[in-house]
Amino acid sequence: MLSLGGVIGTGLFLSSGYTVNQAGPMGAILAYLIGGVVVYLVMMCLGELSVHMPETGAFSAHATRYIGPGTGYTVAWLYWLTWTVALGSEFTASGLLMAKWFPDVPIWIWSAIFALIVFLTNAFTPKIFAETEFWLSLIKVATVVIFIIVGGAAIFGLAGPEGQPAPMFHNLTREGFFPTGVMPILVTMLAVSFAFSGTELIGIAAGETEDPEKNVPRAIRATLWRLVVFFVGTIVVIAAMLPREQAGLVESPFVTVFAMTGIPHAGDIMNFVIITALLSAANSGLYAASRMLWSLGEQRTLPSMFARVTRGGIPLNALLFSMLGGLLALLSSVFAADTLYLVLVSISGFAVVAVWMSIAVSQLCFRRQFVRGGGDPATLGYRAPFYPWVPLGAFIACLLCFVGIAFDPTQRIALYCGIPFIAVCYLAFYLTDPRRKDGTDSSAVTETS
Repeated sequence: MLSLGGVIGTGLFLSSGYTVNQAGPMGAILAYLIGGVVVYLVMMCLGELSVHMPETGAFSAHATRYIGPGTGYTVAWLYWLTWTVALGSEFTASGLLMAKWFPDVPIWIWSAIFALIVFLTNAFTPKIFAETEFWLSLIKVATVVIFIIVGGAAIFGLAGPEGQPAPMFHNLTREGFFPTGVMPILVTMLAVSFAFSGTELIGIAAGETEDPEKNVPRAIRATLWRLVVFFVGTIVVIAAMLPREQAGLVESPFVTVFAMTGIPHAGDIMNFVIITALLSAANSGLYAASRMLWSLGEQRTLPSMFARVTRGGIPLNALLFSMLGGLLALLSSVFAADTLYLVLVSISGFAVVAVWMSIAVSQLCFRRQFVRGGGDPATLGYRAPFYPWVPLGAFIACLLCFVGIAFDPTQRIALYCGIPFIAVCYLAFYLTDPRRKDGTDSSAVTETS
């Protein structure tokens, strides 16, 4: 439920409209199918690593051990960036949706209120966070299922205003299969990657999971096929019901489609449900970001204040620092909620794709070291198949996402911000590496087999 809660958020409820608008209906469906395959490749790599070495630091700890401590440090900061920037997009999207009911209230006020709610949910005990996240995720999953069922009925004329012909699948090919060309499919892959980000939370949870050898692979398989069904099914409904030019970022396509079905107050109900779903994604995102900072504090690559926890087991200092992402929401909602939102999505998408690339490289290095040390891959608790093609395929596919956004002026800022951020992280690590001070390998990670 943590993984589902993290992944079903603005990427599905809001950015899906942008994908349909940019790539066209069939292009958007193809983009989400490709995204699902890429995520599956990455998660197979993560499954092998997480079962062999379950750590709360997850892919940061794996990168530290199998690639290098500088990379592990950078990966942790990248994942922190993924979720703190995502917090901004979640709060901004919630404010945009509240404007439907309260158009005279500034969006930044709603962003601030939602930021406070999410912070308080995380600030007391893990039990409060877990219970809240479970029920919010359950609402979210049920909403997507109902949307696909009701939308599917509307496509065939079984729901919607009387006297209007069933739209069927006319919109899918009304302008041809790829009305904007093939390149926009590649360009939108970063937004699609952002939509799928959160699946890797399984790796973070592995360090606190009983019997990870059994439960982690099961969670990966179950989560992935459900996400593909949810995302592709949702995109088919949106693309069939909405003409491409009507899909965008200002209003959620979920709200638009439900309003078109003619169900009384369906748009308002859907608006409320989506807001709770966005809070769920922000809830799990703040959890993930704070744990990444905590892991850096534990490794002494950040001040020890980030490793401190309250009596309830909450890394409060890491939590407070991670909430800085909420400031991005306030800025974007004050200046240009409908344009800076896409910037936030792009930067967050860049960071998560970079993390996915590190997972693929970590698995390549791990398997090579494991075999070189005399290990038999058949004895692994979970083994990614078709080595080395799975990690190589995941790495190359993620690299193509970066190539795609270089051709999109609205998303290119992710490269301008992301690449210097990576450089600064490496520089900061080698300037503050604790091993330089005491001669010990404080960043070493204990392997658990």
